[in-house]
Amino acid sequence: MSEVPAPRERATAESMRGVDRPSGRRRGDRVVGAGRATQEAVDQAVAVARSDRPVLLVGPPGGGKEHLARAIHGWSSRRTGSFVVVSCTAVTGSLLAREILGCSESAHPSLPEDYPGGLARAAGGSLLIDAIDRLPRGARETLLKAIADGRFSREGDGLVQPLRARVMATALEPSDRSLFDDLPHHVIHLSALADRREDILPLAAHFLRVHAEEDGVRPVGFTSDARQALISEEWVGNVRELSERVRQAIKLAGDGAITAEALLLSADGEDVPSFKEAKRAFETRYVRGLLRRCGGNISRAARLAKKDRKDFYDVIRRTGVDPSEFR
Repeated sequence: MSEVPAPRERATAESMRGVDRPSGRRRGDRVVGAGRATQEAVDQAVAVARSDRPVLLVGPPGGGKEHLARAIHGWSSRRTGSFVVVSCTAVTGSLLAREILGCSESAHPSLPEDYPGGLARAAGGSLLIDAIDRLPRGARETLLKAIADGRFSREGDGLVQPLRARVMATALEPSDRSLFDDLPHHVIHLSALADRREDILPLAAHFLRVHAEEDGVRPVGFTSDARQALISEEWVGNVRELSERVRQAIKLAGDGAITAEALLLSADGEDVPSFKEAKRAFETRYVRGLLRRCGGNISRAARLAKKDRKDFYDVIRRTGVDPSEFR
């Protein structure tokens, strides 16, 4: 694989660079962006990281709310403590108080074991309550009282424990009434990716580095048509969708620069390939990438693809790829 792509086959450093602020040990923990809205959100996050007040992050699904919450945790004095997430959409409403406060043995007949809730598990660190706008009113009032009093009780035994976790929360839309009622707290708003297009190329370059590192390959870059398509796309799934598109494109691109086709996008004026054409292109790129990685060894490539050797050989024949090219 060429380590340095031709200028026309990669984004320039200037067009892909933006805010790149590390918030943890992993490259993936960085907060990346180039637009004013992102810079303002980062500035707010840095400021609130010095506080212990609750934080409410408001924005669309996939917009990076949890990522920014992790950044706030990473920039705070609590960074060595745990970062715990409780999702209000992952369990039924009747069990959410248990997830947050914990419960004693047999407090819930269907779940009879003793259970440490998120507040206890995040002691000394941060608890993020995802989709707090889905938390039943009674459970939310109990949580707010715990924050105000600095202590809480588990369900079932009334044992009082000191509240040592910093509480953060996410919500999709701002409410007419604050989700934290009159409790002093910070609010950070995150925009949809389509409303901050200056962030798209820096984020795409960031995800390319992160996912290429995960796959053990060297990132090459994006072609000019890919950059145009990235900026033109509506990104209904926001940052999460962009990350997944880049992750899959790396598997398709093999040792070449990432194209609009690999991103399953089309630049303006281009025809969208049929499903059959797209599937065949995917198979060809996937097979070439695997065989290149395995030095043309079909058995090893089949194992990596988690396919029977004979079935994988049928795919190779269908694509017309010659394994001897990679030996």
